[in-house]
Amino acid sequence: MSEINAIRFAEPWQVSCVKIPMPEPKPGEALIKIMAAGICGSDIGAFRGTNGLVSYPRVIGHELAGVVVSIPENNKNGIKVGDRVVVDPYLYCGHCYPCSIGRTNCCDDLHVLGVHVEGGMAEYFCHPADMLVKIPDGMSWVQAAMAEPLTISLHGIHRGGLKAGEYCAIIGAGPIGLAAAMVAQAYGAHAILLDLVQERLDFAKSVGIEYIINSGSQDPEAEVAKITGGTMAQLVMECTGANVCIRKSLDLVSNAGRITFTGWPKKETSLPTDTITRKEIDLRGARTSAGEFPEALELIATKKVDMLKLLTKTVKLEEVPETIIDIEKNPGSYMKVVVTME
Repeated sequence: MSEINAIRFAEPWQVSCVKIPMPEPKPGEALIKIMAAGICGSDIGAFRGTNGLVSYPRVIGHELAGVVVSIPENNKNGIKVGDRVVVDPYLYCGHCYPCSIGRTNCCDDLHVLGVHVEGGMAEYFCHPADMLVKIPDGMSWVQAAMAEPLTISLHGIHRGGLKAGEYCAIIGAGPIGLAAAMVAQAYGAHAILLDLVQERLDFAKSVGIEYIINSGSQDPEAEVAKITGGTMAQLVMECTGANVCIRKSLDLVSNAGRITFTGWPKKETSLPTDTITRKEIDLRGARTSAGEFPEALELIATKKVDMLKLLTKTVKLEEVPETIIDIEKNPGSYMKVVVTME
């Protein structure tokens, strides 16, 4: 049996490029030659051993784009051999309550690639044929691999029901928060991006984000009040998972406003329910994504959201272990890294 190269975490702090058997598609699956794969912040958490959902050993990788080598003919998206596709990495059961109402990301038995099951940061990968989305003509492999993180940002914005003209305060200027700010502006809303790291905020300003606030050196509440003429933000999107930021979101939101929690906190947060009642705030969880890939690909293709602005660099598969080690040590030096296999 032939072997392929893949990136595996044997256990926390142990990353290597290993040989694994060439995957063979099961009924209903396609075989994909992977051309690009993104390195995600959750991969760094898995490397550190701080992502409690990950089991080891684990081949990582859920931001995937590639060419279809084989596929069942009757797949729902009409994809054929040779088509360029992205992989929807959120495997759902299809028959539990959330799945029955189309919220497949909340499946009672959700399995995420590279977390609960083997991921696709490898030369070849098998995936359900119905969970592939065709890439628009002319889109680069690197752009396609950046569609998945954009779906996370989109899902948070969708859950918050953002409308044109509204103010959207986004806490956390990492890739998800930055992409969310770009989406908010593409929707005709005003993005306000908050972070403690001035370099990230300067970078956000350089890629066209309208408002930035350094929540370490400025008073976030006063600044948001100033920007919004005292109304505060109709939508607050929390992208850090830090308890103090989750709590702060209630101070930044307007009366009758909405908050979406995209960041995953390590422990529970005490929230003032009197404020929730007084302001009549809608609090909404926002987990992964569901059905957002076509819109993400369109936003990238039309440059309404230019994800390439977030690209720090591309690396080859064999360079991934040293890159992951360096991202873990120097997170401030990286925004988005994509592995290319061309």
